[in-house]
Amino acid sequence: MTKVELLFKLTRPLDESLMERIADAHSIYGMYRVQVLPNPDRLRVEYDASRLSVHDVEAALHASGIPAERD
Repeated sequence: MTKVELLFKLTRPLDESLMERIADAHSIYGMYRVQVLPNPDRLRVEYDASRLSVHDVEAALHASGIPAERD
């Protein structure tokens, strides 16, 4: 297991439905945590790099309806 952390910027304002999607993102295979940072347009994603690549993480976020781009 290789735990890696990436930072993302949300491309739209945080709202209730987006918070729900972020809360559900921990169930994505290989992702440990998706956390909103104190600056509410930023996310921290912790994932297992032996299971997912950076591209996989970005694709999983987008597939979950989380509009984010690498920071």
